[in-house]
Amino acid sequence: MAKGEGAESGSAAGLLPTGILQAGERPVQVKEPKKKKQLSICNKLCYAVGGAPYQVTGCALGFFLQIYLLDVAQVDPFSASIILFVGRAWDAITDPLVGFCISKSPWTRLGRLMPWIIFSTPLAIIAYFLIWFVPDFHQGQTLWYLLFYCLFETLVTCFHVPYSALTMFISTEQSERDSATAYRMTVEVLGTVLGTAIQGQIVGQADSPCIPDVNASTANRTQSSTSIKETQNAYLLAAGVIASIYVICAVILTLGVREQRESYETQQTKQMPFFRGLRLVMSHGPYIKLIAGFLFTSLAFMLVEGNFALFCTYTLGFRNEFQNLLLAIMFSATVTIPIWQWFLTRFGKKTAVYVGISSAVPFLILVALMESNLIVTYVVAVAAGISVAAAFLLPWSMLPDVIDDFHLKQPHIHGTEPIFFSFYVFFTKFASGVSLGISTLSLDFTGYQTRGCSQPARVKFTLKMLVTMAPIVLILIGLLLFKLYPIDEEKRRQNKKALQALREEASSSGCSDTDSTELASIL
Repeated sequence: MAKGEGAESGSAAGLLPTGILQAGERPVQVKEPKKKKQLSICNKLCYAVGGAPYQVTGCALGFFLQIYLLDVAQVDPFSASIILFVGRAWDAITDPLVGFCISKSPWTRLGRLMPWIIFSTPLAIIAYFLIWFVPDFHQGQTLWYLLFYCLFETLVTCFHVPYSALTMFISTEQSERDSATAYRMTVEVLGTVLGTAIQGQIVGQADSPCIPDVNASTANRTQSSTSIKETQNAYLLAAGVIASIYVICAVILTLGVREQRESYETQQTKQMPFFRGLRLVMSHGPYIKLIAGFLFTSLAFMLVEGNFALFCTYTLGFRNEFQNLLLAIMFSATVTIPIWQWFLTRFGKKTAVYVGISSAVPFLILVALMESNLIVTYVVAVAAGISVAAAFLLPWSMLPDVIDDFHLKQPHIHGTEPIFFSFYVFFTKFASGVSLGISTLSLDFTGYQTRGCSQPARVKFTLKMLVTMAPIVLILIGLLLFKLYPIDEEKRRQNKKALQALREEASSSGCSDTDSTELASIL
């Protein structure tokens, strides 16, 4: 309502809530169309850049940590499997814990999510650097890597869970969120390319010859020790570069993005208990069906990621090419992200899931059946990147649809966004930790030789199964589960209209409350 000169001369009826007026006195209210605030390209880019730190560090750890522990730090395979499993399992547990803490966090001048991102960044880069440092003592190495791996995963979770939930607070428009998600996925895949390029190319420049025989001469052992030291320094240099990128991206995100609260959320005075929210979230059918499908498909790609370096080095025999093959996969994925964004807009998200993720199956079969051929391997790598792009984009594009559906069914329940995102990440990370731990342990059982120029036939066969047949089975199970997912394009359009009506009703209710307060003051 206008205040100041001329305000007193307005009709008193304009001050009264419509429920107080008699039938004949009800004023005619002209509802002005509410302008929809659109995100600028700069806002979307700043938001998207915030996804790079998680992907750059996650890519380096996912592709290189296993071979680093086995061949550079020279941790025995059993201890390496413990580090990888416990680290991933702890990483999974921290997601709902951080989600719980965020749901209890109050809104501040910076927002509810941004303080987590700001204060976790400095500690995270220190812990990340120490993961790639080889201590002088050998007896406590397992504890060293386990401690700093778990610490880093905790701190990067404090960054990534609020960042993921930020999707719901950058705009109230579904189309704007989808567009920002496409920007984010493009930058995240660029982050994986960057992580692969930095880690792979810097480490690849170091001279790290293998040991041809377990009973090699002392001279060969001395030369090998010198080359190991060079490789260790290369890993530290790569860690320093990636840590710098982490800080730069966090600063851009903090300065370029502001959180927006829903109008109906601001009216809520009492915060919902976390465990009640968790119970409601886990009983929401579309959410359970979505994470069940993506659990298996994500697990398939993580299994390939964790064992790809060893597979290229020992099964295919491309010791000096695996970092370039990784780069080909990620570059192809980056280029095709906009294509998948157009595809899901044109044909729907469920169709994009079936086409995008299933396209990896023929290429995995080809890798399983073909002999070692570098040119064919590069062709397969580029083609596989197309499927990787779909696997990156679709989960984060579909989760907001599930949250919108939940808000319609539970309109008075708010603050559950971190629970949705954190538990999705929890299930995928825990499953990947189990798979990576089991796969590394299986290498120990089949006789893996640390820094060997070649491996026994059983090790090569195991690596081939872990990178080809196991992912194929997991992808097929995931696609079958997606048949149960109920939110198609028609359902999305209905939810969008219903949410818009809910927001308009909440806004008009807020205006009515303000008018009542002013009336009481005047009387």
